[in-house]
Amino acid sequence: MKILLTGATGYIGKRLLPILIEQEHEIICCVRDKNRFYCPEEYASKISVIEVNFLKKETLSDIPSDIDAAYYLIHSMSGSSENFDELEKICAENFVERIEQTKAQQVIYLSGIVNDKSLSKHLSSRKQVEDVLYTGTFATTTLRAGIIVGSGSASFEIIRDLVMKLPVMITPKWLNTKCQPIAIADILEFLSKSLLNPATYNQSFDIGGPDILTYKEMLLGFAKAKNLKRWICTIPTIMTIKLSTYWLYFVTSTSYQLACALVCSMKVEVICKDDKINDLLNIHPMTYELALSKALIKIDADNIASSWKDSLVSGRFSTSLSNYLKVPKKDCFMDRRKKEIINRDFTIERIWSIGGETGWYYGDWLWNLRGFIDKLFGGVGSRRGRTNKQTIHSGDALDFWRVLYANKEEGKLILFAEMKLPGEAWLEFKIIQNTLYQSATFRPKGIWGKLYWYSVLPFHGFIFQGMLNKLIE
Repeated sequence: MKILLTGATGYIGKRLLPILIEQEHEIICCVRDKNRFYCPEEYASKISVIEVNFLKKETLSDIPSDIDAAYYLIHSMSGSSENFDELEKICAENFVERIEQTKAQQVIYLSGIVNDKSLSKHLSSRKQVEDVLYTGTFATTTLRAGIIVGSGSASFEIIRDLVMKLPVMITPKWLNTKCQPIAIADILEFLSKSLLNPATYNQSFDIGGPDILTYKEMLLGFAKAKNLKRWICTIPTIMTIKLSTYWLYFVTSTSYQLACALVCSMKVEVICKDDKINDLLNIHPMTYELALSKALIKIDADNIASSWKDSLVSGRFSTSLSNYLKVPKKDCFMDRRKKEIINRDFTIERIWSIGGETGWYYGDWLWNLRGFIDKLFGGVGSRRGRTNKQTIHSGDALDFWRVLYANKEEGKLILFAEMKLPGEAWLEFKIIQNTLYQSATFRPKGIWGKLYWYSVLPFHGFIFQGMLNKLIE
């Protein structure tokens, strides 16, 4: 069957793609930016990639007319726009209009549990998208999930950050809100087994694990899994939404927008009204304890298939990576250094391991200080780290950088700074013959940009030279 997969570079889409390929479907991947899409060689013959911006109706014409079904995995959970709900509605309307012109029999949408009478703006937006999809002439299947437990999921990473960093937590009262977490593996099984299954047509299903827990119990459950003692005290009205957002923002690796969205949503109970789909598809969701165990195994093995941190909304990007791939020279300040390499393979591995737990090889305390200052001013800081310790792909987050280009065979890596700056910054590594070229480029915006460059210039001499030396030796 020919299946359209939207959100193919997202947390769910990246994990669903290999499952669909194993089922021998032909996959059409919808992405906003082809430069962010990484395709393993073994999948290349089984997929095609098209660039689509669902806010721009004219770009949808590239969607093939002979598709059999489609997955709608587009969300703006971290959207910074105040009218994100209207934008999501427009995306859904444009999607419906185009899919109605194809042969698609079914659209599958992953939504949120919306059984509470009082919904957050984000959950209301997801319900609104559901309503739009059901206006189509095709069959719609909606799977509604709550907290997703899996390596790299936003909720899981926040839980991990809080437990690992805070032995004692003074928390807002919404930590007593009940929810029904579900393992990422079970999400993927529900999504794949619903495909072209007439029993699921034109219906909405709540999907969740067997445990109904408070967020506090989830935190303590994680602590138990890690053999850590943690004490949590919830307090009443002192912790406002804004204060709670800042609490999450500064303690965890989440962005401010995502923290705000999660705080608002965590005040709403997300519990399944029934589990009829479990019998319908013969799926038996795993417990929270087992889901945690599987996620921790993936993390320990450095085998995280996808992470919310790599989504563009975790940083400053609001456009295609292609617009920044060509490092400018005009009206820019540059720090260029080069050094003859001793062992090409050694240097390549050092470059490809940079950032995250490895650090920047020289003056790490200064890199960490810069990340801390950025966090204070509402930037991404350096807490995103990196998804995998050894592999890098275009579009990945790497501390306060975004990977624009990564070609290991070519020996070239280009990073773009997502920290708050009075300008734009690139960091480039490239190996030509037996020489490593390292370039830091800064394009200032106005007088403040120029003052910024000259203020950090004294540190460049030993930070960048020290890093270059460590990449060689």
